[in-house]
Amino acid sequence: MANIKQQIKRNKTNEKRRLNNASFKSSVKTAIKAVEVAVAAKDKEKALLTLSFAHKKLDKGLAKGVFHKNFVARHKSGLANLVNTL
Repeated sequence: MANIKQQIKRNKTNEKRRLNNASFKSSVKTAIKAVEVAVAAKDKEKALLTLSFAHKKLDKGLAKGVFHKNFVARHKSGLANLVNTL
């Protein structure tokens, strides 16, 4: 346990960021799953809408520094290919 004031504060902010990042990552996974479900149901309109939302979430994660650029590129490409199979 830290007993230096600045380190105590740092630990608190690190925990807040960890929880925010975990929540954000979960919402991205949900958005990706929505695209996969729409494709499985062969609903092209819904798939395109959810794809747009998933791309937006991935780009935001990249901008916030939650995800690496290659992670985002890989998922966007994979989802786009999945929707294009319809």
